[in-house]
Amino acid sequence: MLSLPRTAAAVTVYALVALIAGAAAAGGGEQPLSRIAIHRATVAPQPGAFVDASPALLGREGEDREWVTVTYSNPRPSKDDWIGVFSPANFNDSICPPENEWVEPPLLCTAPIKFQFANYTNRDYGNTGKGSLRLQLINQREGFSFALFSGGLSNPKLIAHSKSVTFINPKTPVYPRLAQGKSWNEITVTWTSGYGTNEATPFVRWGIEGQIQTLSPAGTLTFSRDTMCGPPARTVGWRDPGFIHTSFLKDLWPNLLYTYQVGHRIFNGSIVWGHQYSFKAPPYPGEDSLQRVVILGDMGKAEVDGSNEFNDFEPGSLNTTNQLIKDLKNIDVVFHIGDITYANGYLSQWDQFTAQVEPIASTVPYMVGSGNHERDWPGSGSFYGNLDSGGECGVPAQNMFYVPAENREQFWYSTDYGMFRFCVANTELDWRPGTEQYRFIEHCLSSVDRQKQPWLIFLAHRVLGYSSATFYADEGTTEEPMGRESLQPLWQKYKVDIAMYGHVHGYERTCPVYENACVAKGSDLYAGAFTATTHVVVGGGGASLADYTAARARWSHVRDRDFGFVKLTAFNHTRLLLEYKKSRDGSVHDHFTISRDYRDVLACGVDNCPSTTLAS
Repeated sequence: MLSLPRTAAAVTVYALVALIAGAAAAGGGEQPLSRIAIHRATVAPQPGAFVDASPALLGREGEDREWVTVTYSNPRPSKDDWIGVFSPANFNDSICPPENEWVEPPLLCTAPIKFQFANYTNRDYGNTGKGSLRLQLINQREGFSFALFSGGLSNPKLIAHSKSVTFINPKTPVYPRLAQGKSWNEITVTWTSGYGTNEATPFVRWGIEGQIQTLSPAGTLTFSRDTMCGPPARTVGWRDPGFIHTSFLKDLWPNLLYTYQVGHRIFNGSIVWGHQYSFKAPPYPGEDSLQRVVILGDMGKAEVDGSNEFNDFEPGSLNTTNQLIKDLKNIDVVFHIGDITYANGYLSQWDQFTAQVEPIASTVPYMVGSGNHERDWPGSGSFYGNLDSGGECGVPAQNMFYVPAENREQFWYSTDYGMFRFCVANTELDWRPGTEQYRFIEHCLSSVDRQKQPWLIFLAHRVLGYSSATFYADEGTTEEPMGRESLQPLWQKYKVDIAMYGHVHGYERTCPVYENACVAKGSDLYAGAFTATTHVVVGGGGASLADYTAARARWSHVRDRDFGFVKLTAFNHTRLLLEYKKSRDGSVHDHFTISRDYRDVLACGVDNCPSTTLAS
C-alpha cells in the first residue's frame, strides 16, 4: 500500500461525515463507526509489527457465524492503538472510486465493519505491545482482514494487517426474515445471498411439516452506491449489499406449522441450500384464539464480542434480542417500529442486524416501520430535513425487509393478524390532512370490522401522541409538531384502542387521553365502553436512553427510563392485555387490561357518536 496525501475532496467528505456524527450524537443515535476518520489514514509500518487471525477458513460445518482469534504485536504500543476488521479483505485504494480525474483517491475509502482497541482485553498491552482479541464474524459475502492502527480513531496510521479470512462459501443464502404478506394467509420470506440472477435461480422449498414440500420462486433485488443520497452511505460507509431475495408463500392453512428452506439452483445444476426453519401460519382474521404480539422501537444492533461499543450506544439491544428469543414460543409476530439498525450510512451494519435477529425473524413475522435513522436526509422528500439516515434515505430498509405496502418507498401499510388490525404509519413522510398518508390512515382505521377484529392498534415511529421526553419539552411541546392535532380526531372517531411509538428511548403510558385531558383515569383495567386512546411510547429497545421532564403532566400515568418492550396478548374478542417487560430479565414492569364486548365498541362516546334520525 502507498501513502497518498489527503485531498481537499477527502477532507470535505470527512468533515460532512463528522457533522452527521455530531448531529446524531446530539440525538442519542451516533453510529460508533462514524468516529473513525478513515479518510485520514496513512501507512506507518513498524518493523516487527504483525497481525494474525485464525482460523483462516470459516463455516466448515455450515455455520453462518464464527469466532476468530486475532493476535497482534506493535513494538511501539499506545493506548490509542486499535484493530479494524475490513471486508472486503482488499481494503486499499484499489476499491476507491475517484472523486474526479484531477483528484487522487484517499489511501482508504471504506470504513471497517467493526473495531476494538488493542488493549481491550490486554491490560499490559501498553508495556508489552502484545495482545489478542476474540471477534465474531458473520458471513457477509466477502473475505475479511484485520488491521492494526496507531494514532487513535481520529488520525489512523496503518501499522500492519493480516492475511484474508473467509467463509467456505461467502455467497451462501443467509438470515431469512419472515413478514406478513398482503393477504392474511400469505407469508413472505426475504433473505440475502451473493448470487445474482445471472448465476443462480433463488427459490424456497416449503410445506406443512411432515407433508409433501413445494417449490416457490423468489424475486431478486439489490441497490447500488448511486442510489444512496449522501455520505457516509455513498462514501466511507458504502458496502455492496449483495442480493436480496423475496418469495411469497401463499394459501396457507390457518395455524398449521410449516417448514421452509431457501436455496439457489446454480446454472451448473447444483443447489446451494440455507438452513431449514419453521413457522406457524397466521390465524384467520377474526379467529377467536390466543394471539401474542411484541412491539418495540429503536433497538439497533450490538456486538456480542464487545466491539464497536461507545458511550453505552446500544447496551440494551442484545438483552432485548435475547429476551425475545427466550420467549419465542409465546410470540406470534413482532413489530419493530423504526430506528431499526442505526446503521446511519454504514451499510455493513444491515447484515449485522439481520444476523442478530435471525433466530426471531426466521420463525415469526418481523414487521418493521420507518424511522428517522432509516429515512431522513435533506432534499430527499423526507418530512424532516435532517441528516439522521447517514445518506441512506430509506433505500436499505425498503430492500432488506418486506412490508405489505402498496408502495414500499412510502412504507406505510396495514396488516391483520387474527383479532388485531394494525395501522402502521410513516412519520418520516407527511401525515397531515390532505396528504396521501392521511387518507391511508383514515381508510385503515375506518375499514376494519370491529365485530371480528375488535383490537385496533396504531403504530408509528415518532411520537404523534404524547411524551414527556426532555427533547420535546426543550421545544415547548410534548409531541412531534402537528402530530396529534392532525390525527386525534381520527383516533377518537374510530376508537383506536392503543397508539404506540418509538423515537423516545424509554417507556411511557398515558391515561385514555383526548385533547390533553384524561377522559378516564389511568388504571390497570379499562372495562366497558371506549373512552379515548391510550398512548404508549416503547422506544427502549436498545439505543441510549432518553431523559424525562421533572414536572409530570396529568396524562402521564407510568414512565420508565429503561430498556424494554411491549407484549400484547389477545385472549379473545373481549379481553386484551398489554405488558411492558424489562429487557434485562423479562420481568413485567407495567400492565393493563382492556375488557370490552362488541356493544361497548359500538357505544357512543366523546366525539365519536354517529349521526342518528328520529324517523321510524
